[in-house]
Amino acid sequence: MMPILIIGALFFIFGFITWLNGVLIPYLKIACELNHFESYLVVFAFYISYFIMAIPSSFVLQKSGFKKGMMIGLMIMALGAVIFIPAALTRTYWMFLLGLFVLGTGLALLQTAANPYVTIVGPIESAAKRISIMGVSNKIAGVLAPLLLSYFIMKDGDAVQATLETLSEAAKVPFLDELAARVVIPYIFIAVSLFILAILIKFSSLPDIEEEEDEEHKQDHDSIFNYPYLFLGVIALFLYVGVEVLAADTIISYGLWNNIPFNSAKFFTSVTLTAMIIGYFIGIATIPKYISQNKALLISAISGLLFSTMAIVTTSWTSVSFIALLGLSNAIMWPAIWPLAIGGLGKYTKLGSSFLIMAVAGGAVMPLIYGMLSDAFNPQLAYLINIPSYLFILYFALSGYKVGRKI
Repeated sequence: MMPILIIGALFFIFGFITWLNGVLIPYLKIACELNHFESYLVVFAFYISYFIMAIPSSFVLQKSGFKKGMMIGLMIMALGAVIFIPAALTRTYWMFLLGLFVLGTGLALLQTAANPYVTIVGPIESAAKRISIMGVSNKIAGVLAPLLLSYFIMKDGDAVQATLETLSEAAKVPFLDELAARVVIPYIFIAVSLFILAILIKFSSLPDIEEEEDEEHKQDHDSIFNYPYLFLGVIALFLYVGVEVLAADTIISYGLWNNIPFNSAKFFTSVTLTAMIIGYFIGIATIPKYISQNKALLISAISGLLFSTMAIVTTSWTSVSFIALLGLSNAIMWPAIWPLAIGGLGKYTKLGSSFLIMAVAGGAVMPLIYGMLSDAFNPQLAYLINIPSYLFILYFALSGYKVGRKI
């Protein structure tokens, strides 16, 4: 129970840092005067770090073990939060992106340690349930994070946009400088909190767990590339993270495009993540007692296809509501894909975990594609990229997870 509680606290941190991006996108779009594509570099800088740092993270964990690796990850994240301070004071967009990259680097190390830890700390058949519990912690933080950050930096968002339209170019500069400086205090608090948590992890009772390999895998699998279901899982996770980030991080901007006031739209990321929390509770109650992990993934993929289609063919509040409902579809995907992809890897568990963490780069790539499609067509039609994504996840749930699996 104690390891689960400690890892649950870490997943809360994952969620809090990750889902701040939904507010940072429209905030930096205004403060740094960006177009759609440029504003989605926020999520690109954050999530691309997972791709770049996942393999190095696995080597760090091989040397340090799970516990010390988590502490190092938290220290790196604290540094990323500190970088926000000079970025805000100088209103320098590339420096904001650097801070986000460093935050993502720390999270890549943390997640490379924490996800397999939760998977192998108990029976593989109930791994989705344990990861769902972690997901509840993650998404509760995700509900709170955008609300807290928007209170500090954009509680007067509609007034800010109205004022900007009346200012001359010369008067805009000090106004936008003041707007950018609003993130200083929140990120000082985040940096201090991450540093304190790193110290607490160092002195915690969290045990290290060593992966064991069964005899069949010793005989038949002498390379990680002999596990094709792992790499199909990597693709599925890449697409899943992409559609999850789109649902949570684009919905505020999408609401604004639909002429919904910012004072209402600022809640949309939290609504999406609340839908995910409901989905997690459904997973905790039903997996594996009533439904298997792959069946849960199958249902999630079908509902994702349905909600995405409805978001594209409806308008205004109705369309935005279907984007929020994608949170319900996406909830069980990470908990289901992860154990289906990593089960049976034995001594390759840490390395397989790093490949799966690399797949989080889907959250970097797909929002950029969405931003380009939004600029070329419109933000609603850009959601068409969800359709092939959910179709591949459907394939993985039906048969992809069995490819090359001998047990």
